Amino acid sequence: MSDLDHDLAAEQTHLTVSREALRAMRERAEGLFATGNQVAGDAYAAETLGRTLAMRVKELADDPTTPLFFGKLSFDGTEHAGHTFHIGRRHVTDAVGEPLVLDWRAPVSRSFYRASARDPQGVGVRRRFGFATGELTSFEDEHLNRGEELGTRSTILTNEIERPRVGPMRDIVATIQPEQDELVRAELDESICVQGAPGTGKTAVGLHRAAYLLYLHRERLRRSGVLIIGPNSAFLRYIAAVLPALGEVEVKQHTVEDLIGHVAVRATDSPAAAALKHDARVAEQLRSLLWRRVRRPSAPITVSDGSYRWRIDLGPLTRIVDDVRREEPAYSLGRERVRSRVVDLLLRQSEARGESPGEAWQRKMGKIGPVAAYLDEVWPVVTPEGLVAELLTDPPEGFEAIAWATPPRSVKTAKWSTADALLIDEAAGLLESVPSAGHIVIDEAQDLSPMQARAIARRSSHGSVTLLGDLAQGTAPWSATDWRDTLHHLGKPDARVVPLTIGFRVPEQVLELANRLLPSLAVDVPPARSLRPDGRLIFGKVGDLAATAADALTEPGSVGVICADASIPSVIATLTAAGLSPGGPEDDERLTVIGATLAKGLEYDHVIVIEPADIVAAEERGLHRLYVVLTRAVTALTVLHDTPLPAPLA
Repeated sequence: MSDLDHDLAAEQTHLTVSREALRAMRERAEGLFATGNQVAGDAYAAETLGRTLAMRVKELADDPTTPLFFGKLSFDGTEHAGHTFHIGRRHVTDAVGEPLVLDWRAPVSRSFYRASARDPQGVGVRRRFGFATGELTSFEDEHLNRGEELGTRSTILTNEIERPRVGPMRDIVATIQPEQDELVRAELDESICVQGAPGTGKTAVGLHRAAYLLYLHRERLRRSGVLIIGPNSAFLRYIAAVLPALGEVEVKQHTVEDLIGHVAVRATDSPAAAALKHDARVAEQLRSLLWRRVRRPSAPITVSDGSYRWRIDLGPLTRIVDDVRREEPAYSLGRERVRSRVVDLLLRQSEARGESPGEAWQRKMGKIGPVAAYLDEVWPVVTPEGLVAELLTDPPEGFEAIAWATPPRSVKTAKWSTADALLIDEAAGLLESVPSAGHIVIDEAQDLSPMQARAIARRSSHGSVTLLGDLAQGTAPWSATDWRDTLHHLGKPDARVVPLTIGFRVPEQVLELANRLLPSLAVDVPPARSLRPDGRLIFGKVGDLAATAADALTEPGSVGVICADASIPSVIATLTAAGLSPGGPEDDERLTVIGATLAKGLEYDHVIVIEPADIVAAEERGLHRLYVVLTRAVTALTVLHDTPLPAPLA
């Protein structure tokens, strides 16, 4: 047996031993879960322990088709000299606690991603492993101590990046590049904006940063939470498997609409009304409308507790309102402060007479008629829906476009639009503070409107954010043209903006075609560069659709047919008539038909684009939409058209 064969056999043995150790770790956790109620001190402790152990059992799940480790570091310098560490998706120890696999997020694992021939960081040899359906089949060594470094010339690295995919997005933990790792390991208190061109891995960076922060700040973030916000349910479904594969099973994923779901959406706005409702100026109108309700009292109050009559003059009552107003609390909290300070004045009068009223007396005084009437006069009760209804019934000058054509008979019968839900969330935030998440990852953020950004800001007031997007892919009427504007509305104006321009997934030929659109998109972003010259770009006629799809299905990977939304029925009919079985964005079929408006953030090995001119003509920002569509391909792009291509591509 050669030395290479011996090394490969030894690594395969280590994989077998590591999987057995992980199974033992899971069995121990299952045993503790089964007996947890017998050792807990009370019912609450038992429930807490049970929940923790159940989560531990889920985190230790093993997928035999996924490599348990993907790399190995052999140190000949620093404090780790003479030690070797296998790097994987989670920490695995033997029966006595010795590590068999180190979590990729551990401090020593950083060198797997950052070490280089110029800066080996004490690493003598970096080894990458090749796998086939979970079985270790090969390895590749870089002797950094001899100045050997493969970088993106690594065959195993390249094969992993280019591996065909069907179904959900995979993690990139085995292929994170140094510039990506720097963002992944940024500190929790730092907010970052990643301007990422297509195929640069910005989505993966955001998800892996969430996993890294949860590893480093487990208890803090378990209390405050981590949120992932995506543009639509198809996108969230596509990325849903990444964090669980990294052992993180508690992270919540939402669209903005899910996040703010105060009311049922039963109405649709005109484009003009929707644009105005997404404008930050409407937030100031709501604030002004709300605080105009606060006024000074008109008369003193007299209160009887059954034993005495207490009087509070107009001066002290006015000072209470003025003082609380200057403190600028949330509106509902301000009302309660006013109530509390009025009761405190009554309490002082009672104590001056030698009485010692208890809490029950104070609660009674806070609700008694004269106090309640005073509160309703100076600081009346407001509901979010009521405030928005008032704005939509009689909007101020310049906001006439948001007016209800026919106002509802009451707030309860109102039919709200998606944009109205944003206004209601804004109003709710004025009334009461919203709990802050510890960290929020926002993907496809170039399409956030100012009001959507404000909704997220209310939920990250004491946390940080990772903003991911590409200004060139902005397709909404309110899409950003400068990240500083979005960061301002998010309440993170000082966040650094980091460009990623090197594409690892999208082939060179595809990016060169898409980059022709950039001068027409009115955004200042650097063009993407691809490290993959091996892609295919093909042009044909629409009549070639069925044959093109059938040919694509003979190769490994997924096939996405993307067209203008209105063309979906005819495209499906054509493919079905040819004996193919296309699925939709919610399915796991190899062949998927998807409208251009839902393609953002998704990837397919082979993309077939139908009639680019129809995609452009379908909406105001159609060229931006086409840029998105063209860059969904990671192996081959076929453009089928009978109508002339849009001018920038001609």
